Amino acid sequence: MKNTTFLLCIAAIGLSSCKTIQQPMTTTAQFPAFSNEGHRGGRGLMPENTIPAMQYAIDLGMTTLEMDTHITKDQEVAVTHDDYLSPAFMLDPQGQEIPKSDARKYAVFQMDYAALKQFDLGSKYYDAFPQQKKMKSYIPRLGELIEAVQQYLKETGKKQVFYNIETKCSPEGDGFLNPDPETFVKLLMEVIEKKGIQPFVVIQSFDKRTLQVLHKKYPKVKTSYLVANKKSFEENIADLGFKPFILSPMYQMVNAELVKKCHEQQIKVIPWTVNTPKEITELKALNVDGIISDYPDLLVH
Repeated sequence: MKNTTFLLCIAAIGLSSCKTIQQPMTTTAQFPAFSNEGHRGGRGLMPENTIPAMQYAIDLGMTTLEMDTHITKDQEVAVTHDDYLSPAFMLDPQGQEIPKSDARKYAVFQMDYAALKQFDLGSKYYDAFPQQKKMKSYIPRLGELIEAVQQYLKETGKKQVFYNIETKCSPEGDGFLNPDPETFVKLLMEVIEKKGIQPFVVIQSFDKRTLQVLHKKYPKVKTSYLVANKKSFEENIADLGFKPFILSPMYQMVNAELVKKCHEQQIKVIPWTVNTPKEITELKALNVDGIISDYPDLLVH
């Protein structure tokens, strides 16, 4: 792997500062033999989709950082899962609870990033994940997260990780909850290319349209088709219209036949979201190519 040093200039309010980051720049990258992935950074242990979660996942030995992206009103790529800011685990800019009646008040696509960043992600106890460490954090921009990860890898001397980045969009959400697929892909790829990490990126989605745009306009980018249905392997691949790098099914869909068919077509199988040692052991015995878990510590112990 060749490394190239480039100058990263970060503009702050009323001033600018520059620092040098060692960034991996290569045209090819070997995907992990087995991809250990913390779901949303490992939300069972850390506030989801945050920079501290990604750094902790690296410390645990994850080979791949799994995350979600939305587009904001001012066309920033934000790392967050839900269409709306969730009362379940977020607080408003004043640190107050978001009323359940406001569960659909704050649509990410209808907010500028500066407003989105003010909400507290991580301080509120989240009963779905009682082990989650509490800390005040925020929804980061993808570019900022990449910079922080790459700098962390350099500082700690850890191996380059892959990024598994989901596009959160759907035909039903077009124009209200997300932009059209072409715009989403364009904005996402602008960040990825600017940060020089394309060889280490997989783009995943339930929305086949974004993957189809990538396949057509960015054929070198690895794609992962997320599925949670009762269709056969053949039906899902026909629906997508091309062979993805990865088929990423809900783990209950995985059996020996599915793994065999994928491997015969040189397609990797990486199921989600696998949260018990028993399920992890059973899936590894089926020869899957990776696992996505809310509890990344289970993947390495």
